[in-house]
Amino acid sequence: MRTARKGNVEMPAFVRQFVKETEKRVSSFFKGGRGGPGDGHPGGGEEGEEVIPSPYLDRPVLDKLTEEGCSHWGQTYALGSMQGWRASMEDFHNCVPQLGGELADWSFFAVFDGHAGSSVAQYCSQHLLSQILSTGGMGPEDNPERVREAIIEGFLQTDKHLYTVARREGWEKGGTTVVATLISPCYIYFANCGDSRAILCRSGQVCFATEDHKPYSPLERERIESAGGSVSIQRINGSLAVSRALGDFSYKGVENRSPSQQMVSPEPEVCVVERSPADEFLVLACDGVWDAITNDNLCAFIRSRLRVCTDLRDVCAQVIDLCLYKGSLDNISIILLCFPGAPQLSAEALHQEAELEDLLESKVAEIYEELCARGEEPDLLSVLTVLASRSIPGLPPGGGIQSKRNCIISAYYQQREMHAPTLPNGLGASEKPI
Repeated sequence: MRTARKGNVEMPAFVRQFVKETEKRVSSFFKGGRGGPGDGHPGGGEEGEEVIPSPYLDRPVLDKLTEEGCSHWGQTYALGSMQGWRASMEDFHNCVPQLGGELADWSFFAVFDGHAGSSVAQYCSQHLLSQILSTGGMGPEDNPERVREAIIEGFLQTDKHLYTVARREGWEKGGTTVVATLISPCYIYFANCGDSRAILCRSGQVCFATEDHKPYSPLERERIESAGGSVSIQRINGSLAVSRALGDFSYKGVENRSPSQQMVSPEPEVCVVERSPADEFLVLACDGVWDAITNDNLCAFIRSRLRVCTDLRDVCAQVIDLCLYKGSLDNISIILLCFPGAPQLSAEALHQEAELEDLLESKVAEIYEELCARGEEPDLLSVLTVLASRSIPGLPPGGGIQSKRNCIISAYYQQREMHAPTLPNGLGASEKPI
């Protein structure tokens, strides 16, 4: 079965070719199409003005970092991360499926989404867990209130130590959001600081999701304004788009106010959820995911992928591709942690997936023939546009046609090869995607 595959999650060559062929149109769209770099005006500004480098690339970096593992009590996990359209990769992560000693049945996972550089995110990914453990608030008794206090104190101590390092290394303007989970035998502890997000899917539904910390949220705005800041264009002082983060020390210098009362607070919001046999999986992801897909749609999409795919790394890769195709311009990172109650591979679902891919291939062939018959150039974007306007039953829930784009692109190039001798402009069968 083409979808239930293991191992390699590198972006297929035909997708790279697709990106190459549509680069000019996509670049122009993302950069506004008004005198930006994509329009042949490298600076995009008046003569003598300072040129601000674009935060976006002319084409996305598609290579993925993946990781997988498991714990001895049956939890499995995978990580997927991709730079995407961003000019640099600022996401980091930490996956510890089994803590040591008396916490051998506990696990820790976190995603760090850096901004204004990657140094703060990298530092926090290396030190946050040790700071939480050093509080001594976690033990075999699994007291939720003590664990909650330990997590908060661990974040505050990480920020305190980071301040010293940041001043020495020149990282004062950098920061990172964090979404993390500690899983004990009885509870799932969620810690969120910023606009990365976690969801827990139970019995086929999202039963819990963290809340994003945005400057325009009433309680966040109240703290920001009390600390002497303002909220304009939904940002702190018109600049920073998150209201809680580690680092960002230029927003934390107000005297006679505790760290948690500064414009940007390093204190996480910690929620405790009692574990259930109905728990299926949880997701930790940066805003590069959540900008493109809702909680419910991601839950539905992952559930459908788990029924046709045994490799969690591949599931993560499919989520990343989906977010890219839905328009995410950010770095994209996701951790997927599956419990024993997660959906399993299904022969029926595999059969339905194969039927869907056969249907898509036939639709692409049909559209290709129609365009040729009308004397139109059957380029990839034309085929995709026509296909998107047609009703296609059986698409993955939560993913839609974007989630099958790789299959569609592959089918397109098959058609192009078949029709190569009759294509205009001298294109022949030897011209294949790189």
